[in-house]
Amino acid sequence: MSGGRATHDPWGALRQHTAARIALGRAGGSLPTAELLKFSYDHAEARDAVHSELDWERLQSELEPVGLPIVRVASRVTDRLGYLQRPDLGGEVDDQSKLKLQEASKGNGHGSDVVLIVADGLSAMAAQSHGADVVRKVVQMLRRDGFHVGPLVLARFARVALQDEIGQLLNARASLILLGERPGLGTADSLGGYLVFNPRIGNSNAERNCVSNIRPAGLAPAAASELLHYLVSESLRRRISGVGLKDERRGNLMGVMENAQK
Repeated sequence: MSGGRATHDPWGALRQHTAARIALGRAGGSLPTAELLKFSYDHAEARDAVHSELDWERLQSELEPVGLPIVRVASRVTDRLGYLQRPDLGGEVDDQSKLKLQEASKGNGHGSDVVLIVADGLSAMAAQSHGADVVRKVVQMLRRDGFHVGPLVLARFARVALQDEIGQLLNARASLILLGERPGLGTADSLGGYLVFNPRIGNSNAERNCVSNIRPAGLAPAAASELLHYLVSESLRRRISGVGLKDERRGNLMGVMENAQK
């Protein structure tokens, strides 16, 4: 039987450098009560993130100042349980949304350089907290460089592959989707960004670039926006994405670390 006071872990000083569960200490042969409660809290928060619903009206109102048409679509999934059980359907646009995108493409002239998509994914909390901020920054930088940004798309019950069909229907050269990542313990607000050049149904994951762990305690949204802008720009310039496209900025790692701490 365990009991008594919690024993200090000699590695405790390292905890200030990582969010990983290290140096937790012990009470007898068990975790201290405080650490056990923290574990239970983070586990509950992760479960809530997976099952929560994104406030689409609020997200749209936050994106309207960007000044781009906004199209709201959905995958072939009809509820949260189906989303968790049928990831294949989360990568396909439903019939009504397909019509919306086809109509939007008529007002998109000869297409666009890139379309941006914000989706709930596996953490509506992440998309709600960071999606609009990242979109605003990335669009601002792309416009500054003279790229044509297509309509913004808000996608419900979306998997990453949904960017292929959306980009294809909107006749875009590239497609960037931001969606909530699968939450871990203490990382329920982690956003992921996926870029693909020449979006077409059937693209493989090897043809995508991923920027993950976008959140204040991970890769700060400002630093992530700069990285996504760089990848989109290089993708359009070099006509590639995926394993052939890397972050080749000089001193990029140091810059990311500095921005993440701001």
